[in-house]
Amino acid sequence: MKSYWWKVLAILLLAYTVFAGLLFEVPRLPILNESIRALYFHVTMWFGMVVMLVVAVVYSVKYLRSGELKHDDMAIEFTNAAILFGVLGIVTGMLWAKFTWGEYWSGDPKQNGSAIALLMYFAYLILRNSLTDVHQRAKIGAVYNILAFAVYIPLIFVLPRLTDSLHPGNGGNPGFNAYDMDSTLRMVFYPAIIGWTLLGVWISTIRVRFRRLERKYEDQLINQI
Repeated sequence: MKSYWWKVLAILLLAYTVFAGLLFEVPRLPILNESIRALYFHVTMWFGMVVMLVVAVVYSVKYLRSGELKHDDMAIEFTNAAILFGVLGIVTGMLWAKFTWGEYWSGDPKQNGSAIALLMYFAYLILRNSLTDVHQRAKIGAVYNILAFAVYIPLIFVLPRLTDSLHPGNGGNPGFNAYDMDSTLRMVFYPAIIGWTLLGVWISTIRVRFRRLERKYEDQLINQI
């Protein structure tokens, strides 16, 4: 019997995130004020995106070692989930930036790096869809996925720290923990990361099942012909 406890946990954690994220007390920090609630959505979605991309890279490596399409299924669908979280994360980040920095897009290094990263993964999807041979698509997609992740990490976590950035913890700006000791943020922040990550896993596994059923149906049609 399959276990569904983690799906129930995902629903409960996300319900808690929305409820607590909007209604619980938050520290009154200069400039941020109530807008700090976006932390529970913007940042946690990007954490979920990173987890999805790590899983996708692992399965890309597995495909290159085995040549089994089941690993490619996992790689592409976890990447799709990561892209979804990336888009939602960047949109919520733009809304947060409007209230704290005065404009949706200020050319901040981390904003630019995030946009480049998303474009890089959009190119990954376009590249895959341009190839017709299943195994060629899987192989080239796996190599691209690994290289894209190797570029993604410095774009998001390294380069913004080497230059001036408005984001906390970058460019000399203190991170939240450096000037905020209110534990209420952590009470929602960490459950939100787990909740969004589990949702990403849920979406990915559903799409993997659909992908495999579709391939099985196509194989049956070919055999009938």
